[in-house]
Amino acid sequence: MDLKKNLPEIFDDFAEGRRNAFLSVKEQKDKNIPVIGIFCTYFPQELAVAMGASVVSLCATSDETIPAAEEDLPKNLCPLIKSSYGFGKTDKCPFFFFSDLVVGETTCDGKKKMYEYMAEFKPIHVMELPNRVSEDGLVLWKNEIIRMKEKLEEVFGITITEDDIRKGIQVKNAERSAIKKFYSIMKADELPVSGMDVQKTLVGTTFNFDREAIPAQMDELIKRIQEEGTCLEKRPRILITGCPMGGATEKVVQIIEDNGGWCVAFENCTGAKAIEENVDESIEDVYEALAKKYMKIGCSCMAPNENRFELLGKMIDEYKADAVIDMELSACHTYAVETRRVKKFVNDEKKIPYLSIETDYSSADIGQLTTRISAFIEMLK
Repeated sequence: MDLKKNLPEIFDDFAEGRRNAFLSVKEQKDKNIPVIGIFCTYFPQELAVAMGASVVSLCATSDETIPAAEEDLPKNLCPLIKSSYGFGKTDKCPFFFFSDLVVGETTCDGKKKMYEYMAEFKPIHVMELPNRVSEDGLVLWKNEIIRMKEKLEEVFGITITEDDIRKGIQVKNAERSAIKKFYSIMKADELPVSGMDVQKTLVGTTFNFDREAIPAQMDELIKRIQEEGTCLEKRPRILITGCPMGGATEKVVQIIEDNGGWCVAFENCTGAKAIEENVDESIEDVYEALAKKYMKIGCSCMAPNENRFELLGKMIDEYKADAVIDMELSACHTYAVETRRVKKFVNDEKKIPYLSIETDYSSADIGQLTTRISAFIEMLK
């Protein structure tokens, strides 16, 4: 079945969002708009909005520059880390080239040490994450957000007021609410779009430099989907969890949907992890409000990681998932270790099947992944 034939052309705009942003990031620089490059959803983008800066997700989802990275980094390192470093080192990422400041975070030891090397050729600011959700951890993270704000003021010679940050919170809350409204269409019994179209839209929105335009774009997209009235055939409904997804790892989504399943939900951090919860605007202390919101991101770098399981259980129910596929990048130790608990949660508490797959950014494992995933989906039927 040719899905694209019946779907709104606007999906193509989001699918091309990254490529189009290669051109528009230079326009940002030509207008003297600060550009902040990020790798992770823990960076509170409200601070960037508050100062009128553009935020862009840096290249980190291709094996193109991994050989160059392995000249400096160990070969048995997570491909995301090597790709991130490689694109920066080779200057093959326009977003990295035009970024005035790159923000990192201590989500794992590999990234933390990689940033030391990256700092040799790019201004880097590393935010120190606590390793557990606790009162002490919240205090540490609040202080890190304040330190981040002060770093932005120092680098760009500006002042960021608390009222500026409140405005940034309003903009980002509206954006998150709109994106959540969009991907919630996959809760329907009869799906109107494929999971790949949802995935490409989620990725595409991260390359939109006009954050305030996103709610209207999402409303228009939903309207056009509803007008189209497409209902896809019934298939097993798959929820994807695990490591960040995009670029090379979209092969997993493609394999699922080419072999008889639909990806109805993405719990990972390129999906719902950082979108489901808004900043509480009723909290007077803006730094505390930001700290509480971002500490709720259920990344496996936290131990214990209760927030991941709370969101995972909620999404399994709301999206009526028939099974969960857990995608880990090779050498991503925290997510790999957590698979045991995820399997137990999915099988024993939610009573649905679970499959764990490990992959990297190459195409060498497509045959193996296809065999495993197609057999898993056939079992669900």
